[in-house]
Amino acid sequence: MNIPQAFWIVPVASVAALSMAWYFFRQMMSEDEGTPRMREIAGHVRRGAMAYLKQQYRVVTIVFIVLAVIFSFMAYVLKVQNPWVPFAFLTGGLFSGLAGFFGMKTATYASGRTANAARQGLNQGLRVAFRSGAVMGLVVVGLGLLDIAIWFLILSYFYPGTGIALITITTTMLTFGMGASTQALFARVGGGIYTKAADVGADLVGKVEQDIPEDDPRNPATIADNVGDNVGDVAGMGADLYESYCGSILSTAALGATAFALNGEMQLKAVIAPMIIASVGIFLSLIGIFLVRTKEGASMKDLLKSLSLGTNVSAVLIAIATFIILYLFQLENWVGVSFSVITGLIAGVIIGQGTEYYTSHSYKPTQQIAESSQTGSATVIIKGIGTGMISTMIPVVTISVAIMLAYLCANGFDLSMSAASMSRGLYGIGIAAVGMLSTLGITLATDAYGPIADNAGGNAEMSELAPEVRQRTDALDALGNTTAATGKGFAIGSAALTALALLASYVEEIKIAMARAVENGREFVDAAGNVFNPETADMIQFMEFFQVHLMNPKVLVGAFIGGMAAFLFCGLTMGAVGRAAQSMVEEVRRQFREIKGILEGKATPDYSRCVEISTRSAQKEMIFPSLLAIAIPIVVGCLLGVAGVMGLLVGGLTAGFTLAVFMANAGGAWDNAKKMVEEGNFGGKGSPCHKATIVGDTVGDPFKDTSGPSLNILIKLMSMVSIVMAGLTIAFI
Repeated sequence: MNIPQAFWIVPVASVAALSMAWYFFRQMMSEDEGTPRMREIAGHVRRGAMAYLKQQYRVVTIVFIVLAVIFSFMAYVLKVQNPWVPFAFLTGGLFSGLAGFFGMKTATYASGRTANAARQGLNQGLRVAFRSGAVMGLVVVGLGLLDIAIWFLILSYFYPGTGIALITITTTMLTFGMGASTQALFARVGGGIYTKAADVGADLVGKVEQDIPEDDPRNPATIADNVGDNVGDVAGMGADLYESYCGSILSTAALGATAFALNGEMQLKAVIAPMIIASVGIFLSLIGIFLVRTKEGASMKDLLKSLSLGTNVSAVLIAIATFIILYLFQLENWVGVSFSVITGLIAGVIIGQGTEYYTSHSYKPTQQIAESSQTGSATVIIKGIGTGMISTMIPVVTISVAIMLAYLCANGFDLSMSAASMSRGLYGIGIAAVGMLSTLGITLATDAYGPIADNAGGNAEMSELAPEVRQRTDALDALGNTTAATGKGFAIGSAALTALALLASYVEEIKIAMARAVENGREFVDAAGNVFNPETADMIQFMEFFQVHLMNPKVLVGAFIGGMAAFLFCGLTMGAVGRAAQSMVEEVRRQFREIKGILEGKATPDYSRCVEISTRSAQKEMIFPSLLAIAIPIVVGCLLGVAGVMGLLVGGLTAGFTLAVFMANAGGAWDNAKKMVEEGNFGGKGSPCHKATIVGDTVGDPFKDTSGPSLNILIKLMSMVSIVMAGLTIAFI
C-alpha cells in the first residue's frame, strides 16, 4: 500500500504538539516559584503526587502484564485473536500513562508559580496556569497521534494493500484503545478516590467542625487534598481524554475501512481523513491557546469569555479547515461528511455552554442552590440533585440530534436503511466525534488549568500571602470549577459518540473473528440451515444471523445488565470514597485532639500520615471496580453471545451517559454554590449557609471527581473489551 503524502502531516503534527508542550513547560519553569514558604509547600505536594503515581503504576503494571499474557495465549495458542493485539494493548497503556504523568508533573511545578504570578496580577496568574494546562492538552494529542502514526506504518508494512487488509489494520489498532482505556480507568478511579478522601476529610473536620479556612496549614489533610487535585484531576483526566481522542480517531478509521471496502482508493482516504483532521486541529489549537488573556479585576463572565475566545476561534477554524481537507481529498460525499464534523463541533459547544449554565454561579441554577442554603444542608442537597437531573436534558437532546444529523449528512440523507447507507451513516457519527475532539489541545488546557488554579489558591493560603492574592486565585479557582465541569461534559459527550462508533466496530471485529474460525475449519449455519459467510455478509445480514433485535431476550437482558453496570460501578466508587473519607476524618480529628498546639499554629500537623491514608485507600479500593468493568463484557459475551453484548453496550451507553452528566453537573453546581457563599453572599465564610454549602460540596465531590467522570471511560472500556474479546465470544457460540 502506498502511503499518501498527506498522511505525513500526522507525525509532523504530533512532533509539533510535543515540541510546543516542551516550550510551554520550559516557559513555566522559568517563572519564579515565590517565597521559601511557597517553595516548601509546592515541594510537599509534588513529592506526594509523584509518590502516589509511582505506586499506582506498579499496581497497573501487574494488571497489564496479566492481561497481555491472556491476550498472547488467545493469539498464539488458541489463535482466536490477531497476533499484534498484545503489543498494541501495551503501547496504548504506556502512552496513556505517559500523558497523565507529564501533565501531572507540569501541574505540580505550576501551582506555586501561578500563586506567585497572581501576586503581580490576575492576567499573569491566568497566563501561567492556562499555559501549564496547555502542556497537558498538547501532550495528550501529541502522544495520541504519534502512537496512531507508528502503528499505522507498522501494520501497513505487514498487511499491504486495501480492502480486507485495511479493515484488519484498523480493527487491530483499535485494541491499543483498550490499553489506553484500562490505564485511564485505574487513573480516574484511583485518583478520584485519593483526592476526594482528602478533600472530604479536610472540609468536614477543618471547615465545618473547627471553623478554619480552606487550605489552612493547620489542617493535617490540606497537603493530601492538594496532592489529590493533581493525581485525580490532572493525571486522571489526561489519561481519560487520551483514550477518548485515540478511540474516536481509530473507530472512525475502522468504520471508513468498512464503509468504502469496495473502493480501495476511497477506502484509504476514509481511513486517513480523521487522522488528518485531528492533525490540523493541533495547529489550530495552538492559535487558540495564544489568544487567552484577561484584564485585572475581570469578573467571572469576563474570565469565561477569555477562555471561550480561544476555544471558539479554534472550533471555527477547524470547521473551515475540514471542508478544505475533505475537498482536497475528494472523499465521496465530502460536503456531507464535512457537515458531520461540524455537527460534532456544534454539539461540543452546546454541551459545554449547557454545562456552564448549570454549574457557574453567574447563572440562576447554581445561585438557587446557594440561596437554598438558608434552610440548611438538606435543601442544598435536594436542590443540587434536582438541578443535576434537569441538566441532563440539554446534553442528551444535543447528542441525539447530533447522532441523527451526522448519520444523515454522511449518507446523503438516505433513509432506506440499506447496509451501504448504514455504513456511511455510522462513519459520519464517528467523524462527528473526531470533530468534537479535534481541538482537544486547547479544550483540555481549559480543564487541566482548573486544578492548577485550585492548588495555587492553596499555596497562597498556606503561605499567608496578601488577601488580594487569595482573591485572585479564588477567581481563577471558581473559573476552574466551571471549566472542569465543562470539560467533563465535553468528555462525556465525545464518549457517547465514540462508544456508538465502537459498537459498529464491534460488528466488524466479530466478522473478522468468524472469518478466522472459518479458516480453521469451522462452519456457521443459520436457523434455516444456510451457511453464513462472514467475509461477504453486510451489517443487516449480520444482525439477522445473530438475531440482534428487541424481541430477542438476550438483547434485552444485555441492555439491563449494561444499565445496571453503570449504577453498580458508581455505587462501588462512591462507597470507596466514603470508606476512605471516614479514615481521613478520623485521622484529622485524632491529630487535632492529640497534637497540642495545632489550632494555635504552634505545632506542625503530620501531613505525611494523611497522604499515606489517601494513597493506601486509593490503591486498595480502585482494583475491584476497575476489574469488574473488564469482566462484565467477557462474561456476557460467553453466556449471551453477540446479541447479549450488543444489548450490554447499548444499555451501558444510554444509562452511563445520562448518569455521568447528572453527577458531573450536580457536583459542579454544589461546588460553585459554596464558592458563591464564600464570596460574601448569604453570610459569607463561617456562616450557617456556608457550612450548609460545604456539606453539599462534600456530597458532590465524589459525584463530579470520582464516579461521574469514570463513567465515560466505563462505557468505552466495555466496548473496547468486547472488541478485543470478540474471538473468545465466537469460540463460545
